[in-house]
Amino acid sequence: MALPLVPPACDPATVTPRAGSGYPEPYRSRVLPREKRALGDALGLTLIGVNLTTLAPGKESSMRHWHTLEDELVYVLEGELTLVTDDGEQLLRPGTYAGFAAGAKLGHQFVNRSDQPVRYLEISNRDPKDAAVYTDPAVDMVYEQSPDGEPIFKRRDGTPY
Repeated sequence: MALPLVPPACDPATVTPRAGSGYPEPYRSRVLPREKRALGDALGLTLIGVNLTTLAPGKESSMRHWHTLEDELVYVLEGELTLVTDDGEQLLRPGTYAGFAAGAKLGHQFVNRSDQPVRYLEISNRDPKDAAVYTDPAVDMVYEQSPDGEPIFKRRDGTPY
């Protein structure tokens, strides 16, 4: 019989999943349902974020965006995930990954075009001054963080959702 893991080790199955999204409509329904398990938070990590994400068939990870101050890396564990960037599309399979440097103005998102859930790791640094730029002209949204770290979504003209 295996003993339960204790920090600094952890079983991802014991991390409570987050099923919501901070996005306002009409964007929220494009990403949900999805499930994120904040693996880094479970162990008290504060400088990097690590999410174990499960994305349902037909759903998007986010709207196409880039970050001003955060690096991102996505590593596919199970299933097929389409990487959509401002430059085109690529299919990612288990064991492949994509990375985006902070400030690199390449909008990106992931889409599950398969008929099965996809599981992947999202890894990034955490910067309270980070903002996101959404590059799809059809997505009228900007993102920044409040002083307490809460997400703020506005329209491009500055009006709130």
